[in-house]
Amino acid sequence: MRFQSEYISTRLEQSNRGVLTAWSVVAAFTTYFCMYAFRKPFTVAQYEDLVFWGVGYKVILLFAQVSGYALSKLIGVKVISEMTPHRRAAMILSLIAVAHLALLPYAIAPYWLKPVFLFCNGLPLGMVFGCVFAFLEGRRVTEAMAAGLCASFIMASGTVKSAGAILMQSYGVSEFWMPFLTGSLFWLPLLAGVWMLEQIPPPSELDVTARSKRSPFNGIERRQFYSRNALGLTILILLMVLLTIFRSVRDDYAAEIWSGFGVEKPQIFAQSEFLVAIVVIALSAVVVFIGANYRAFLAGMIMVGLGFGCALATTLYYWGTTVWTEAAAFQFMVLIGISLYVPYVLFHTTIYERVIAMIRDKSNVGYLLYLGDFAGYISTVILMVIVNLIFQKNLDFVALLFW
Repeated sequence: MRFQSEYISTRLEQSNRGVLTAWSVVAAFTTYFCMYAFRKPFTVAQYEDLVFWGVGYKVILLFAQVSGYALSKLIGVKVISEMTPHRRAAMILSLIAVAHLALLPYAIAPYWLKPVFLFCNGLPLGMVFGCVFAFLEGRRVTEAMAAGLCASFIMASGTVKSAGAILMQSYGVSEFWMPFLTGSLFWLPLLAGVWMLEQIPPPSELDVTARSKRSPFNGIERRQFYSRNALGLTILILLMVLLTIFRSVRDDYAAEIWSGFGVEKPQIFAQSEFLVAIVVIALSAVVVFIGANYRAFLAGMIMVGLGFGCALATTLYYWGTTVWTEAAAFQFMVLIGISLYVPYVLFHTTIYERVIAMIRDKSNVGYLLYLGDFAGYISTVILMVIVNLIFQKNLDFVALLFW
């Protein structure tokens, strides 16, 4: 299935980098923003009165979806790294369609069966990011393009949660029908975003010279690549594990966190994440101006370290706070969001991209991203099990960060 207009693609190829970058940012942002409407809305509901086997129902639902998402990342190590360009657009739409269809039986199934359908919902969605990023990688302006893509998963999470909360609070939609209906609202912009992605021309010769050629990557080549770079890649993956865990806790339990602060406004999700996105993307996109790959990689790693340090400093500053005003809660969530998202986004926009450009070895960013993402999400699943087995409840967010 092809959606490409040769005329538009040629015009983009002949245009200056600013036009191509702007087009690519809008395309990637729109597509991945809409994907979140099929993944995150259910997390805005709290399911306060539902407990099964001594575990809160929301924890069970999150465990199911994140497990599917983690398995998707493992599958994506092969599927995304081996995917050819002409399959990307159709793959994006197929994955999201399957995820959306899973939300329909989720709405009507009995309680004990709903987690199965959320697992099925998460299973395809984990591969969407790799499909979208493949349109952008290997260019001199990849960081700027990818910054737009990453802005989507910062802003979209809060926006689709606000949309879901409005459907429940203003229109009386049940917490189980709300995810399917929220997703239905985003199909038209999703189609527009995927169509725009398909018009993006491949990297130019100058791009290939600066960043190396990106091509499909089979199993033998993947194993050889990892063995040659095992120590460095393992360190990067361990950092991604920490970032994914902290980011997932903040994101998936946002409704409970705000409620614990005494803030119940639906729009608070979008407002806080908008500020986070502006700061994070501005900081992340700066690296595009560093031409030398090693210097850009080093700058990215320094910013990753600063992000971890700021997250720790913010947590310590607010440690022991017992009375939260709305302003203090908003400030805390924004500061923590910036501290965690700056390094997380840099891995997606800069770190892996520049690693491949430095070593000039056959590879693609999808392979490295999905190794790190799988390790991160499976660690999140393990943490959820440990927390609920040991503590029998969700920890206070500040305490969990410190722990």
